[in-house]
Amino acid sequence: MLHWIQYLRGYVTVKVWGYSVERLLNLCGNHDVLVWDIEDHGDYHTMHISIAGFFALKPLLKKTGTRAAVLGKYGLPFFVSKMWRRKLFVAGLFGCILFWCLASRFIWDIRIEGNFALTEDVLLDYLEEQGVHTAMKKSALEIAELEQALREDYDLITWTSVQLRGTTLLIHIKENEMPVYDNRNQAEADKGMDLVAEKEGVVTYIITRSGVPQVACGDSVRKGDVLVSGAVPVYNEDTTVRRYQYVQADADITISYARNLSLEEEIAYDEKCYTGETIEIPVVGTGEKEVAFRIRKVPYDFYDTSEEKKQVQLLDHLYLPVYYGKRTVQEYEIVPKMHTDEEMKTLLQERFRKIISTLNEKGVQIAEKNVTIKKNNKKWVLHAHMQLEESAVKLTPTITPPVEEPEKEEDTQSD
Repeated sequence: MLHWIQYLRGYVTVKVWGYSVERLLNLCGNHDVLVWDIEDHGDYHTMHISIAGFFALKPLLKKTGTRAAVLGKYGLPFFVSKMWRRKLFVAGLFGCILFWCLASRFIWDIRIEGNFALTEDVLLDYLEEQGVHTAMKKSALEIAELEQALREDYDLITWTSVQLRGTTLLIHIKENEMPVYDNRNQAEADKGMDLVAEKEGVVTYIITRSGVPQVACGDSVRKGDVLVSGAVPVYNEDTTVRRYQYVQADADITISYARNLSLEEEIAYDEKCYTGETIEIPVVGTGEKEVAFRIRKVPYDFYDTSEEKKQVQLLDHLYLPVYYGKRTVQEYEIVPKMHTDEEMKTLLQERFRKIISTLNEKGVQIAEKNVTIKKNNKKWVLHAHMQLEESAVKLTPTITPPVEEPEKEEDTQSD
């Protein structure tokens, strides 16, 4: 505590030498001149003394025949005096403090945690539609309304928590682990739903659980044909249709269809060869504006650029709307090359394997395939004829017209 008082009042370190330094110290005690940290260096003494005590020391030096020299000045009065001579520095310091205070009233970072099925891009686009974005005022954010809107607009979200920490908006969500059913299909099921073909082909397998099958194994179908009707007829005694009972059609159906595929690969190609020459350009920006500290133009004819940016972070959750980083420019040369026969086969087969893998992920079965690779003067061509099988069906509202029940005629008896 005493140290802080001394710093606020200010003090100096002096060097004292001469005829009677001991007598000088005694006079300082008699005249209430505070000195401390006295050190004996043989020919001279050093000590700390307050500013007021230093000015009261002059007559005592004459009485004792000693001399004093200032070795250092410390404390707030000397710091303020130095800063006052550096007006630009002081103005910049106050400007930074003012900027900090103003920037802390806005949101400069949005973090989303707990999302798995819903991607961060989807949620950020939703927040933008709701008027929640970076560079918005904290006072304009309605936390309770945002939490409610997230739960109402996304059935997958069961719990939300929105918090403001510094200039960071933290959104914690919890997704429903149970499957979410489509309520629209459930509502339409009361009116009847048909299973229709999404592709043209031949039905190779059909097991109906609900509805009336309209096709059998071996039948050819076109896209849009009804495979299983959701209108179940109720017959009269004379086998005429009295009415229809509407259900949601449900069945396991496999449709077989042919698909031809052609892949091409050029023998000649251009390859990027990096020379190892790079240029690093410092970059500073705020929002969508950016300044690159580039002295001269990029001297390369062909080059790639990559950027690394970081947002200015003062505390754990206190961000400023300022980015800094560097832009790296890498020179490369375009070298014409030719694929070997082995490389051409590998490239085409790899592309074909990726297509097959994608089909398998979608549940498409390959019943038969015939692959040929032909070589031309400038390119190689892979031709593939495949017989595919998949459950290419979808639900649509039933189109069977309802049958009105005939009105019963009442026999009238005449008196």
